[in-house]
Amino acid sequence: MSGFSSDWLALRAPYDDAARDKALLDRLRDWRVRYGGIGILDLGCGTGASLRALAPLLRGTQRWVMADHDPALLKAIPDHTARWASAAGHEMTGDAVTGTGFTASLVPHRADLAAGLDDLPLDGVRLVTASALLDLVSADWLASLVDLCRRHGLACYAALTYDGRLDWTPVDRLDAEMHALFDRHQRGTKSFGPALGPDAAQAATAAFRAAEFTVQTGRSDWQMEAGDRDMQEALLAGYVQAALEIAPDRAGEIEHWRQRRRFAIGAGTSRHRVGHTDLLALPG
Repeated sequence: MSGFSSDWLALRAPYDDAARDKALLDRLRDWRVRYGGIGILDLGCGTGASLRALAPLLRGTQRWVMADHDPALLKAIPDHTARWASAAGHEMTGDAVTGTGFTASLVPHRADLAAGLDDLPLDGVRLVTASALLDLVSADWLASLVDLCRRHGLACYAALTYDGRLDWTPVDRLDAEMHALFDRHQRGTKSFGPALGPDAAQAATAAFRAAEFTVQTGRSDWQMEAGDRDMQEALLAGYVQAALEIAPDRAGEIEHWRQRRRFAIGAGTSRHRVGHTDLLALPG
């Protein structure tokens, strides 16, 4: 499902880890203690970032069903998990990682999430997780996710949903226009249909509350300082590509904007923030 390269996922990983809302993670941990062993369904799992972020927090015995459509990313999960386990002082044996207070088994599962959620394995699952997913999906797909959680009494922790806030320092005269073009692109039709884009976090909050879940949200912004040049360059390239797809007739302006932003990044004067929202929805 993810459609992203492992290189991009690796580049963004430390920013994701730093950004996750700590109050929501505490609430998730407090909710989890009512259960013994717990199953987690990770939608659009990529190389396993959600497992790496949450397994030590959730503690106890965990079974992670890691769903993605990309076989290359699923194949990479054991290696990424093993490297993380080694660096963190955990132990990886076969398809399970064990650390202080937790054991998490990994079950990679190839699935075309865009085709629907009805055939996903839910045996023992109590929690659905997703990272940087909801802004890519349609309103109909979001409704199906909420319905799945409602019917099966599942909690949902959806992190790092782009929420439409972008800030550059220093400010450029074309920043606002490029931001608007990027948001138009984010609302375009993707694998899941017309994407919610920057409206996703509000839409998900409203949908889960309408289904009588207890919902909390928190900010999980990426904050890039002057030294975070690789990440700023990667994001800038994505913004430029999106703007060109929406407004090819403005290629000259877009290129001049790119050059000015790249100059600031190279000069060490550029700072950038990308707004995200984390959501935790607990069944009533």
